[in-house]
Amino acid sequence: MGFVFLRARYMRKHKEMRSHVKIHSISENHLYKKVYDHGKKYVCQHIVVYVLTDYHASRLQRENPLKMKINRVGLAVSKKLGGAVIRSRVRRILRTAYTRLEEEYDVKKGYLVVIVARSSAISVKSTDIYENMIEAMSNLNMIENGVPNAQ
Repeated sequence: MGFVFLRARYMRKHKEMRSHVKIHSISENHLYKKVYDHGKKYVCQHIVVYVLTDYHASRLQRENPLKMKINRVGLAVSKKLGGAVIRSRVRRILRTAYTRLEEEYDVKKGYLVVIVARSSAISVKSTDIYENMIEAMSNLNMIENGVPNAQ
């Protein structure tokens, strides 16, 4: 009985400490095609990042309970990279790297962002992918100022 209570208290405490950044994903195929065709792209060693202005950002801002603009993020991991376990691992690393980037830097909002994993992404550490993401976002002028936020 006591263990369940302590665990619930622990989970509440750490849930409050976590940032409230939620990745809103791109789910429609036509949005991926639009970003690939008309967006700006930057190629890194392990990832490729595409960025396009989201014309529905104002509608999403009105629907958002916090009334803030958001980025819609799409993650693309090809079947050529490996089986389902490997693709899920790469997707999880990409999602974590983007979440960490939004927490630590002032990322511009109101964009469609597509992050594509390259074949070298399956064998590298998550810090390498995070560094590639910082490089790509700063070269695409998606980071407001080049310095991390003060914690």
